[in-house]
Amino acid sequence: MWNDRYAGDEYLFGTAPADFLLRAAPWLTPGESALAIADGEGRNSVWLAGQGLAVTAFDPAPNAVAKARRLAEAKGTAVEFHLTDLDGWDWTRQFDIVAAIFIQFVAPAERPRLFDRIKAALRPGGLLLLHGYAPRQVDYGTGGPSRRENMYTLDLLHDAFAGWQVLRAEDFDADVDEGRGHSGRSALIDFVARKPL
Repeated sequence: MWNDRYAGDEYLFGTAPADFLLRAAPWLTPGESALAIADGEGRNSVWLAGQGLAVTAFDPAPNAVAKARRLAEAKGTAVEFHLTDLDGWDWTRQFDIVAAIFIQFVAPAERPRLFDRIKAALRPGGLLLLHGYAPRQVDYGTGGPSRRENMYTLDLLHDAFAGWQVLRAEDFDADVDEGRGHSGRSALIDFVARKPL
């Protein structure tokens, strides 16, 4: 399904990064390593690389990865791209930063496993950048899955990452203009947290 959605020359979610990354920018340190999960067409990984980070990204859709490579070349950045899914990724590799942006295709039953994998992929003291939709996003219909249970709440994230230093946790509405895939009034969750040492 995703490979079909990423077919053609259009960038489904645009080529600019998610606004969330601009809000998270104060916590980024050039030279650190970052992993972008299910990165799609590369808009977020390429931007992170442009901030001086050593970025690795993966996505299961060949069309998406091909477009991500083209975007990185056009922007003059270097990203280590991989064609794989969540189960194919080597979660023993550790990074200073893990970016998980709009990855709410994961069903609630599988979410604890994904969060455990993210925790394993972050070095002690590493930074989690998690961004997605709140349940009321289904009513807006401007992007994301149609299942409320796939969405995040702040309580869910605080529980999942209990004991972490939470640097930003916001649930808010905003107008989003991120290509055809995310456009219009949206119910958003920002969550930035640091793994304990």
